[in-house]
Amino acid sequence: MAQENRGFDHYFGAMRQYWADNSIADQSFDGLPEFNPSSGATPLRGPVATNPGCDPAFPPPSDCVHDKASPAVDSLHMISMCLENPSPSWNESHTDWNLSDPVSSKPTLDGFVHAAAHDARAQPQTFTDVDGRRAMSYYDGNNLPYYYFLASNFATSDRWFSPVMSRTQPNRMYSLAATSAGHVYPLTGPPLKNPTIFDELQAAGVSWKVYVTDLQHAKPPVQDSALNMFAAAAKYPKNIVSSSEFLTDVQNGSLPSVAYIDPGYASGLDEHPGLDDNHPGGNIQAGAQYVSTLINALMQSSSWQDSVFILTYDEGGGFYDHVAPQAAVSPDGIKPVDLQSNSTVRDICTYSTGPNCNFVFTGYRVPLMVISPFAKKNYVSHTVADYTAWLKLVETRFGVSSLTKRDAAQMDMTEFFDFQNPPWLNPPTNIPKQDVTGPCYTDHLP
Repeated sequence: MAQENRGFDHYFGAMRQYWADNSIADQSFDGLPEFNPSSGATPLRGPVATNPGCDPAFPPPSDCVHDKASPAVDSLHMISMCLENPSPSWNESHTDWNLSDPVSSKPTLDGFVHAAAHDARAQPQTFTDVDGRRAMSYYDGNNLPYYYFLASNFATSDRWFSPVMSRTQPNRMYSLAATSAGHVYPLTGPPLKNPTIFDELQAAGVSWKVYVTDLQHAKPPVQDSALNMFAAAAKYPKNIVSSSEFLTDVQNGSLPSVAYIDPGYASGLDEHPGLDDNHPGGNIQAGAQYVSTLINALMQSSSWQDSVFILTYDEGGGFYDHVAPQAAVSPDGIKPVDLQSNSTVRDICTYSTGPNCNFVFTGYRVPLMVISPFAKKNYVSHTVADYTAWLKLVETRFGVSSLTKRDAAQMDMTEFFDFQNPPWLNPPTNIPKQDVTGPCYTDHLP
């Protein structure tokens, strides 16, 4: 299951402070530097994360202007569980990479505030945060106790990336087919003919289902699922079902061999920030509480004994992260096919080029929780991977072929598990309930 648009530092940057506060043994974990201890495992405590801010001498409708006198924007602990939407799209992700030279070979990671401010100032009647400060926001274990508990007790990673430096749709294409077939934007034509992991499982006789959270919002002939971006959706309509059926299958011990859960895009349970045409404005606590109903049901059932639940996020959402996207393998040698270059839009990479203008870098880091009776306790992976690694795990487990060169190059995720001595045959009994009482507003920060 991949929820929506949340970055690693944004969600898990305060993890080591959570460990200290809850008497959990410290270990290496590369979150926001101001939360690291001053001695012990590296990385150690560093200065508060910052990004260049907008010069107050140039308020809207001027674009965000930077100079040496502009105040820096520090990382910001959010009080509201709701937040105006930054953008993770192609141009913004490249601006985040390097504000002065988005196609440079050197990532400076200093453009997050500018990108968020630029987008807000283009829609001044919609946004309150026209200075982009929301891009530096983060939450902690008091806001997300359920997720912090899972990440601390089961397995996680501080080098887990989305597959591509762009928005939801191309990343979700990668999550199912290990490629976007050159797309960095949502499809405007017919579904892709590329094979998905489900085509391979179907051919191998391996059972599978796609569980859709918002089935009641579906529009015929197929349900609202990431699989709809592929021709496979029309082939297997009976395999696309309501997420309520996941709970039934868990209780009946009738889960398929492979399950994919689409989040609550329409119901606001996907944790996506607000002010987006396709999302009503996700309260992070409501989304986390929804996820907890799925995972807790699995833990309390006979299905738990031989299962793995992988929880991640489709991309970083445009939120600050201090670790740059990593070099990656082009899945199929296809370059971007839908960048815009016209009188109104000139996408980055259409007027100058650089190493990040092709699909040879990951996107930004995203949270990961690997929940299973086999998951190593308190385990943090430092192996660089993007989340097409979940495809590699399925391919390895069921003996099917890699879809592209991208998933073929990933780790198979076995480092997260101890299959000889399963640590969690009896799941933990002290899992905190996810609080849902945090305030929700978007008209001011924090």
